[in-house]
Amino acid sequence: MLVSSNLSLPPWLQALLTEKFFNACVIHEGARKNEKNIFCLDCCISICPHCLSPHGSHRLLQIRRYVYNDVLRLDDAQKLFDSAFVQSYTTNNAKVIFLNQRPLTRPVNIRGNICSRCDRGLQFPYLFCSISCKVDHILRTEGVSGLSSFLYDCKFLPLSEPGSDDGLMTPVSVLEPAASSKTSSSSGGDGGVACRALACTATTEIVRKKRSSLTNSCRTMFPRDTEISTILMNRRKKAPNRAPLY
Repeated sequence: MLVSSNLSLPPWLQALLTEKFFNACVIHEGARKNEKNIFCLDCCISICPHCLSPHGSHRLLQIRRYVYNDVLRLDDAQKLFDSAFVQSYTTNNAKVIFLNQRPLTRPVNIRGNICSRCDRGLQFPYLFCSISCKVDHILRTEGVSGLSSFLYDCKFLPLSEPGSDDGLMTPVSVLEPAASSKTSSSSGGDGGVACRALACTATTEIVRKKRSSLTNSCRTMFPRDTEISTILMNRRKKAPNRAPLY
């Protein structure tokens, strides 16, 4: 929760941190995929993919949903904020950071590294669990003047994949290690699953063909008892040879 001085925040930042995303759009109530998962920085409102036409020239930020919380791709967030020391995660081959503080469901006694604002456990050396916590920390320690070094002047912010991203992330993720250059997780996306399924199917088909070929070869070399009986029954008897007359 931001402190009361959030009224001194830029209008777009205040709206971004307080907006409720992934609610159904009332304008396009009967349309498919009408969740409001796009934020317009120029209008300071959330919109759904069907509302994009009037905002074509505006700065647009894709909001994504991960473990029931709003997240941003780290690449997008770094165009707007100084995201240093904010805990990042890797999911769907992309780094993401949480937009707001995540509520703690139960008291947890953590002795290691924790968030400077909400005491959530973090991986070393991160200091904040979300953008909201870092903004709140800056306002408490440096005041509004401290935001000048935190916010970046972004004039152009288009959607990375307009119309093709529903904003949902898979629940498989890993913590992003400190000072790591790794940009993708072992979980992979849908393409990775499809490739693994295709490879598995191809391997199964090869094994099936090999087994079938081996079985046919064994049958040729070692006929079954029923086949042997059939062969013996169908074999023509030779004409009997008469004993020679003496």
